[in-house]
Amino acid sequence: MADHLLDHVRPYLERSLEDRIAYIRAPRWVGHHGAMQALERLNELLCRSPSLRTRGLMLVGPYANGKTMIAERFAVAHLNACESQRVWVVQTREGAGLAHFYASILRALRAPMGNSRDVGRKAEQVDHLLDGLKPRILIFDEFHNALRGRSRDVDAVLAFLRRIGRQFDISPVLIGEVAVYDFINATDEMASRFELLGVPRWRYDEEFFALLDSLEGALPLARRSDLSDEKLAREIFRLSEGLIGEIVAIVAAARSGAERITLLSIDELDYVPVSRRRRLRDGLL
Repeated sequence: MADHLLDHVRPYLERSLEDRIAYIRAPRWVGHHGAMQALERLNELLCRSPSLRTRGLMLVGPYANGKTMIAERFAVAHLNACESQRVWVVQTREGAGLAHFYASILRALRAPMGNSRDVGRKAEQVDHLLDGLKPRILIFDEFHNALRGRSRDVDAVLAFLRRIGRQFDISPVLIGEVAVYDFINATDEMASRFELLGVPRWRYDEEFFALLDSLEGALPLARRSDLSDEKLAREIFRLSEGLIGEIVAIVAAARSGAERITLLSIDELDYVPVSRRRRLRDGLL
């Protein structure tokens, strides 16, 4: 009796090993408290009254901690529920300067761009599209990429965020590393326009144990793994460094032939934590 599994997961035990492995390795939504709070706040932005000075949101935290998945979950739910698209996700391009920033928006809005590097022309095209599409929320993922240019370009990007609220009634949502918070809070004027929602690393506590229990219930393995037991939980926490993306990756990869996750199967992964990966990369450069 697979009573450790969620009801909708149990039928997967009857499928082939290949199907179950594919299911285990597939990206999955983890509806923990912080994620649900962020979705609720995003929905409030979507349902707000019109304003000439719209407020936005900063979703800030370390890499591999679920920020992008929250944004994508919200955007997809909106598309499924509404006839017209009012939420657009912009993948902010790497590379300094306004040309890259505007190109990110044009790509997200599925507009032809050509090879022009005329910033003024791109700005006009963006304005024309925003006026026609009338988005309610623009989500800028990896927004820290837009903050690496010359100070005048960064100032222009921040001015753009202010202007789209006044001119198009758009709430900007900025997703990225802690640098986003530092830039936005450099002036009182910008700080007053954005609410902060932090996505911190997980701590080794009861919430972390509950997360492991929920992951165990979501993976179609025939035997109970008891992931929240002390030894297993400690090792998963050590390797993941408290990042939810790493936690899920470790658990999904550590399936053993015994239809359960064990300390040995985790050790056999030879998993390298994020901080060590960075040091290894720096040593190769």
